[in-house]
Amino acid sequence: MSMSETERTEEPGFLTPRVWIPFMVTSLIWGSTWLVIRDQLGTVPTTWSVTYRFIVAAIGMFILALVMRQSLKIDRSMVGWTMLLGLLQFGMNFNFVYTAEHYVTSGLVAVVFALLIVPNALLAKYWLGRPISGAFKWGSIIASVGVGLLMLQEYRAAPMGGADVLFGLFLVLCSVATVSVSNVLQVTPKIARFPTITILAWSMLWGSIGNSIYAFITAGPPVLDMRPGYIGGVLYLSIIGTVVTFPLYFRLIRDIGPGKAAYTGVVIPVVAMILSTIFEGYVWSTLALAGGALAMLGLVVAMQTPRVRTT
Repeated sequence: MSMSETERTEEPGFLTPRVWIPFMVTSLIWGSTWLVIRDQLGTVPTTWSVTYRFIVAAIGMFILALVMRQSLKIDRSMVGWTMLLGLLQFGMNFNFVYTAEHYVTSGLVAVVFALLIVPNALLAKYWLGRPISGAFKWGSIIASVGVGLLMLQEYRAAPMGGADVLFGLFLVLCSVATVSVSNVLQVTPKIARFPTITILAWSMLWGSIGNSIYAFITAGPPVLDMRPGYIGGVLYLSIIGTVVTFPLYFRLIRDIGPGKAAYTGVVIPVVAMILSTIFEGYVWSTLALAGGALAMLGLVVAMQTPRVRTT
């Protein structure tokens, strides 16, 4: 039996609690973080806001590992790999995202991030040999059309000029690229042999150290906003938006593959828009309704688990 056949046999269905509960929890929480990130963009340089988030998150992840009695031991070769994951996932990725929100709306950032399904699926196919099922292809096409409509809606609503929007989109696409490589790397056998929380703890530690150095070089000494909203936002993004969600998301990647796990990115902008409707008075246009409906339809189609023949 080939590796791909083994993975298909062992892959849990989307409706099993092991999959849909972490999928929905992650989507709901990350759908709320875009609004919080927006409030972080004030007197504190972007690089320091990212740094504070992952210093707190790294501490929280090490505490979580101790509480859950997860071994924190890694071998020498894994030090380099966790450094790379920290640089990609918790350094470059979030610096790109936070900076992008200076140029485009948080809604547009969230929508563009839904494109993660494409590079994740392609890299998983060519690096890991994971097959792309027909259902996933059709679901991704449907979802991509929905994302395109949402993107058009958010682009029209963008208050800034065309050049700023294009630069913001470029930064988001850079973020998507770094995340995709990180997502697929951590499923490789040499990394997946360690517990998810162990990998995350060390990756966040290296990421926070790298962010601190980068912030000091580019923005000077630390700057802190003592507003309760800012401090609360850092804690929410660090604990709820990182320590709670990343173990769930990385476990999803190992269970159902990088492509399907990235479908959280399709649900997140819809969640963000629903929250914006509740808290900011967002009014749904025909484009937004159509885009959201197609995105959810694509999710349903793509998450169909292929039946494995037993004869």
